[in-house]
Amino acid sequence: MAARSRNARDKVVLAYSGGLDTSVAIRWLQQKYDLDVIAVSVNVGQPGDLQEAVDRALRIGAVKAYAFDATEEFVTEYIAPSLKANALYMGAYPLATSIARPLIAKTMVEIAKKEGAKYIAHGCTAKGNDQVRFDVSIAALAPEIKIIAPMREWVMTREEEIEYARQNDVPIKVKKECPYSTDENIWGRSCECGILEDAMAEPPKDAFEWTTDPLDAPDAPEYVEIDFRKGLPAGLDGTEMPMTDIIKRLNQLGGKHGYGRVDHIEDRLVGIKSREVYEAPAALMLINAHKDLEKMVLTKDVLNFKRGVEQRYSELCYDGLWFSPLKNALDAFVAETQEHVEGTVRVKLYKGSATIVGRSSPYSLYDTGLATYAQGDRFDHRSAEGFIYVWGLPLRTVAKAQKK
Repeated sequence: MAARSRNARDKVVLAYSGGLDTSVAIRWLQQKYDLDVIAVSVNVGQPGDLQEAVDRALRIGAVKAYAFDATEEFVTEYIAPSLKANALYMGAYPLATSIARPLIAKTMVEIAKKEGAKYIAHGCTAKGNDQVRFDVSIAALAPEIKIIAPMREWVMTREEEIEYARQNDVPIKVKKECPYSTDENIWGRSCECGILEDAMAEPPKDAFEWTTDPLDAPDAPEYVEIDFRKGLPAGLDGTEMPMTDIIKRLNQLGGKHGYGRVDHIEDRLVGIKSREVYEAPAALMLINAHKDLEKMVLTKDVLNFKRGVEQRYSELCYDGLWFSPLKNALDAFVAETQEHVEGTVRVKLYKGSATIVGRSSPYSLYDTGLATYAQGDRFDHRSAEGFIYVWGLPLRTVAKAQKK
């Protein structure tokens, strides 16, 4: 943390990414609201230099600038429960951005309370989901703190922001304009805007950064065995590893084989349908492997009930309700189901696919002696007739009654 002393005024804590929007926001908050700006940068596994962001914020005029590497907290406190719940919004999106926002919001609230700030500001737009996630999370944790969203007020184009920065001596790095809007952390990368707004257009190669084009992926398949303990990944290929390292390794491995791309039409919380493109090799591989292992160790009724919980859980995370009582209650249910989700899942990576080809568990409910049709069959075949009689009795009763 670095600081620069100024005369005391009301304070605002700004979620600072170091980009154009939030850099301009520092000066704008000073001019429009006469506030001392405290910039906070939080790393959740995205690229970039935190110290550079701190230095830039201070040069622009922030009175203080904090930088936190929260990657480990993100993995253990946000990704882990989401993985146990197999959280996929609309069955496709592993919620990388969605579950990072409440962590950032929590950090902002902690700094605001520490610094005695009355306001928290963020750079989210009025058409996106992130504004809801920030606003609702902050309100849940500190309802007394007021929220300022400059991008909902100024609505400037990129060119207007650059001109504003020039006129107000805001030092910014103006890079070559990217045709896409992207966001990334250790759990995934999102890409939208530009040509991607044409729902019929195939995403061009430059929309992807994490994954190789499947056509260019290695010609030979590669196998990886993922070890789980109490519902969470605990090792790869028999070697115990921290979950953060497992995610990084699977992102690299899946990306090399062109696996982990998602292209779908998404229902935003604000009522807009949007075309979203994601890259999430580790997230998708781990969720699918985890679901497969659950099929082996959980009973049919628990599995069926959990599917409904997973859908609602994903919606809560997407809709910014991470800190809600319902989400906390669902966490408790999901955690109870994971006690015996232990074992190994074997995955075959090849040309854009990650196929599960094997699984084992010390708590497996799969019994070869009951399932086999070969020698060693222990199933009592004589019991089938009685079972079918009882199972079909209600239907026979209905049929007889309706014929009358």
